[in-house]
Amino acid sequence: MNLQTLELKIPPPVVALFVGIAMWGISRLTPSWQVPAVARTWVALAMAAIAVAFSISAVIAFRRARTTVNPTTPQAASSLVSSGVFAITRNPMYVGLLFALTAWAVFLSSGWALTGLPVFAAYIHRFQITPEERALSALFGPNYSDYKAKVRRWL
Repeated sequence: MNLQTLELKIPPPVVALFVGIAMWGISRLTPSWQVPAVARTWVALAMAAIAVAFSISAVIAFRRARTTVNPTTPQAASSLVSSGVFAITRNPMYVGLLFALTAWAVFLSSGWALTGLPVFAAYIHRFQITPEERALSALFGPNYSDYKAKVRRWL
C-alpha cells in the first residue's frame, strides 16, 4: 500500500474523533487514576478552553485573510497567515485538537488514554502536516521558508 494515498484524506477533526474513541476504549480496559472528579473535570475544562481558543483564533485568522480553512486542500491557500496565533505555532488547529485530546484523557482519568496523543501527533505529522508544508512551500516559496524558520511546527 502506498502511504501517500492517505495524505490529506481524513480531516484532522475526524482523526481526533477516532483517536478519542480509542482513548475511551483504552480507559475502560485499564486502571484509572484515583483523582477526584471535580479536580479532573476542572483541569479538563481548562485544557478544553485552551483547545477552543487555539482553534477558533486560527479559523478567524484564516477567514480574515480570506484563505481556505479546508485541511484537505492546502494547495487552495490564497495567502500565508503568519500573525496572531500563527506567530506562536504553524499549526494552531492541530495544537487545539491535541489539547482537546489531552483534556479528554484527563477527564477519563486514564494514563493509558494518553497513548492516543503521540498516535494523533504522528498521524497528523505524517499525513497532514508534511503534505501541507509541501503545498505551502510550492505556493509561497521563500516567504514560507522564512516563516518556518521563525515559528515552530507545534509549540
